[in-house]
Amino acid sequence: MSEKLSLKKRTGLGKGLESLLGDAKTVNGDKLSTDYAPGNINDIPVNQIETNPYQPRTHFDETALKELAESIKVQGIIQPITVRQLEPEVYQLISGERRLQASKLVGLATIPAYVRTANDQQMLEMALIENIQREDLNPIEVALSYQRLMAECELKQEALGDRVGKNRATVSNYLRLLRLPPDLQASLRDKKLSMGHARAIINVENVEQQLFIHKKIMDEEWSVRRTEEYVRNLMADKAATSKATTKKQFDVELIRVQNQLTSRFGNRVQIRRGTDGRGEIRIPFLSTDDLNRVLELIGY
Repeated sequence: MSEKLSLKKRTGLGKGLESLLGDAKTVNGDKLSTDYAPGNINDIPVNQIETNPYQPRTHFDETALKELAESIKVQGIIQPITVRQLEPEVYQLISGERRLQASKLVGLATIPAYVRTANDQQMLEMALIENIQREDLNPIEVALSYQRLMAECELKQEALGDRVGKNRATVSNYLRLLRLPPDLQASLRDKKLSMGHARAIINVENVEQQLFIHKKIMDEEWSVRRTEEYVRNLMADKAATSKATTKKQFDVELIRVQNQLTSRFGNRVQIRRGTDGRGEIRIPFLSTDDLNRVLELIGY
């Protein structure tokens, strides 16, 4: 069935993506011969379009893809894809991989596309921005995309946040997900685990405890609130245990010092310490001569 698409020029790509796109008939400074007008919508043969090597999405839901294909079969392509030209009759996808894959399923020979100019860094940035804004990437794909953009484009978290319209804390929360065990990352990827669950679990440092909480969420269908409550109690118990351990270690050290002082002065020295940290050292003496001896040892 022919596509129901008006070929008048469209400009609604969004500020983040549009600012990275150019309309010139050049790639890396070299002019390319083409029958397609850059900046306009052009029907390009599907078999001339390569996939985007910078595509952040690693998983496509087959059911959703088939549903999109059926929609395209009936309605045609409503929103054109975006490509760059590598050489005559060879294009590389910038954004719109789901639309391209669905068009192949339908058997379309051509697909409407904007032809733009972009270098590799711009390709990566545009693929990331387009997917985050339009495709509902799973949290792990977002995190991997952020990590890749920071590494390959040498961006700090704050600069990255500016590029994708997120604050630094949001970017940081996504990047922290990559420290979770593979099982938890897989659950996030498959949407079995929510971002709220993951943000609670990430505060637990012990991997075995993280896996235990993950199992509880899966087996007993813990809510985000239940998970947060469990983690809070776990962290409180850990803090209390750590405090008790520290106090015990300090008390052992006090006893050691107390025994050393007793040995030095020849009298039983006592060190007392209150809960507020304050205390006193008592050095008893048996007579004036004994006091003078203690004072001499002190260096008085």
